[in-house]
Amino acid sequence: MNFMLALLLVFHLAPQRAVPQTSKPQGPAAPKVPPPVLATNANGYVIGSQDQLKITVFDEPDLSSNYRVDTDGMITFPLVGRVPARGLTLNEFQNRLIARLAAGYIRNPQVRVEIDQYKSQSIFVIGEVRAPGKIVMSGTMSLIEALAVAGSPTSTASSELVVVHPKRPTAEGSPTLPGDDGDAETTRVNIKDLQVGKAGQNIVLQDGDTIYVPKAQTFYITGQVRNPGSYVLDPGMTVLQALSLAGGLTERGSDRGMKIIRITNNKRQEIDVKETDSVLPNDTLQIRQKFF
Repeated sequence: MNFMLALLLVFHLAPQRAVPQTSKPQGPAAPKVPPPVLATNANGYVIGSQDQLKITVFDEPDLSSNYRVDTDGMITFPLVGRVPARGLTLNEFQNRLIARLAAGYIRNPQVRVEIDQYKSQSIFVIGEVRAPGKIVMSGTMSLIEALAVAGSPTSTASSELVVVHPKRPTAEGSPTLPGDDGDAETTRVNIKDLQVGKAGQNIVLQDGDTIYVPKAQTFYITGQVRNPGSYVLDPGMTVLQALSLAGGLTERGSDRGMKIIRITNNKRQEIDVKETDSVLPNDTLQIRQKFF
């Protein structure tokens, strides 16, 4: 009995050997994860000539530096040569540069493009605003911001403005009016929709854009309405909408026999109209009295 206890005690106190663990074969080392490429065009900035760009190519310090956009809109970049930049957003240029570097120069290039120095870009606000003229931009500017700088539209302004974006550079200090450049892009914006924040109205402006706020077109309404006189014509206005502006019919007014006096090619026309017909600039809407 004592022998058995002694044997158990020796076994218990003996040092235990570690059980060897079978090691799993080691695979190839995990690839180095580069820093994330940031989306740099969140504000929609469009690159212009003489802008200075800060270009970072991760793990390539010899390529990471500041680069000036030449007057022809190109950047000279190591390895790939001349790269178009003017007219592109930062992200568009970044993607273009990545594609150039990946085409046989750098495997999986990681690039970030930022603005280091803005060139003095400018837009023009002309027409029915309180402070028309040239506005210098440093960075991005939206349509509503440009109108605020120009003092907002006057009381005689039309309800619709036009943004003209010329495809070719214009002489400095020279706005481009609608119709001046047949190749220019024009965008019509309803000022009321812009002011209430309707989606798609507050566009981002580009260097050389012209915002033209024309004088409001008017029409006249006479006869049996509560407030006869001259009114601002909104695009697409109908006879019914015109009646509402004038306060509606009087107790004696009739919605039958309504006429519009319209001058076309210096000739006077008298046109019978319904509530759904359109009113044109300089029309005179006549509302007759009921016959009992």
